[in-house]
Amino acid sequence: MKIDLAQFLEQFEGLDSENIGQWPKTVKIVLATFLGIIVIALGYFLLISDNIDLLFATEEEEITLKRQYEIKYHVAANLELFQQQMKDAEALFANQLKSLPESHETPGLLDDITFVGTTSGLRFVKLNWQPEITREIYIELPIDIEVVGTYHEFGDFVSKIAGLPRIVTLHDFDIDINRVDNSLLSLKLQAKTYRYREAEEK
Repeated sequence: MKIDLAQFLEQFEGLDSENIGQWPKTVKIVLATFLGIIVIALGYFLLISDNIDLLFATEEEEITLKRQYEIKYHVAANLELFQQQMKDAEALFANQLKSLPESHETPGLLDDITFVGTTSGLRFVKLNWQPEITREIYIELPIDIEVVGTYHEFGDFVSKIAGLPRIVTLHDFDIDINRVDNSLLSLKLQAKTYRYREAEEK
């Protein structure tokens, strides 16, 4: 079917906007289609588009809430297990705290270090407390140590330090030949023990 464009456009000439009823049928269809498109477009942008965005946001929120529900359900279903794990963790933490010396016990720690050093066959050149270092939840208590002995005596000393009832860590090892006796070695290191800040503040 061939459409005569010139004849089609002639129908739009001289239209009376106050007498739409007398317009040609083709013009009425075009006008109705145009108005329908405008109404649909306005309806979409004014009414539907916001609701579609809201729908997507609600669907995403639903997914998030489902995940949160699954997590909370898992916690609720295993509440007794989690409570027991919490008690075990608290007991372990309390037990570890017992391994940290309290302020009145720190002087005795030097005696312990001296004892394990001398029983290992070492001779102490230096054993001095250094200034305390305050951390977020604990206080570091550094001790500078310098001893003279053999390599095997050093190993025995380090092993015995690790076996002390209080937590002591060893850092910054420096081994050199002793200047006085070339058959011996000099060991410089820093030992650190710790105090729990909360207990200190109480």
